Amino acid sequence: MSGSVTLVGAGPGDPDLLTVRAVRALEQADLVLYDALVDPRVVALAAKASRFFVGKRAALPSITQASICRLMIRGAQAGKRVVRLKGGDPFVFGRGGEEAIACREAGVAVEIVPGLSSSIAGPASVGIPVTHRQVTPGFLVLSATPAEPCRAVLATLTPGAVTVVLMMSLRERASLAAFLAEHHWPTRLPAAVVLGATTPEAWSWRGPLGELAQVALPEDRRHLPGLLVLGEVVSLADAIATGAESSEAVPAVPAFA
Repeated sequence: MSGSVTLVGAGPGDPDLLTVRAVRALEQADLVLYDALVDPRVVALAAKASRFFVGKRAALPSITQASICRLMIRGAQAGKRVVRLKGGDPFVFGRGGEEAIACREAGVAVEIVPGLSSSIAGPASVGIPVTHRQVTPGFLVLSATPAEPCRAVLATLTPGAVTVVLMMSLRERASLAAFLAEHHWPTRLPAAVVLGATTPEAWSWRGPLGELAQVALPEDRRHLPGLLVLGEVVSLADAIATGAESSEAVPAVPAFA
């Protein structure tokens, strides 16, 4: 009997944001390998499966990526329907590409079930659209860790040209703010911090980029995943939250030097 691996995106946190296909894969699974940011209620959907935690969190001991790939492949080779369950989307900073390639190289059938990425859902959950006509032509998603590749990209951007979403960035917010100031990003550019998006513990802050370094995260929520949003779209959150936006209220694209 041949098994298979399905890489499933669990979305940003709220189980209600799972896709139907993700639910079906979990219900049919024999083995589930799940990450740290997956809600326990999502894991519980795999009622018939053996379930093992293989998550990684910054600065904490964790299983290696190579070991995770071996577990997936061995399970599939033993005839099991393996679900690799990840927060967000498997291919957005989820190492899903590495795992899919490892399965293919081992001759194991692999399927990808996309999930709603927190890079989009996180801002949206607090009323921030990552794109908006007349405000920004697009958005850029970067991981702030490791720092150098991220900053190399930021250094090439015209400040305010696109919305920037920075994942894995909260510990770096002060140094990022200083770096952007050195590269002439305006201190008044709207910025946001989003913690625990779509979960009951969700918390957010909005203000000018110049105040980002001084933002104090709630002590009881520092364990939550978070992201930063930089761009004029942040200023639309109040209008969207109150339903008050009109065509006259939409700000024009700023012309930063």
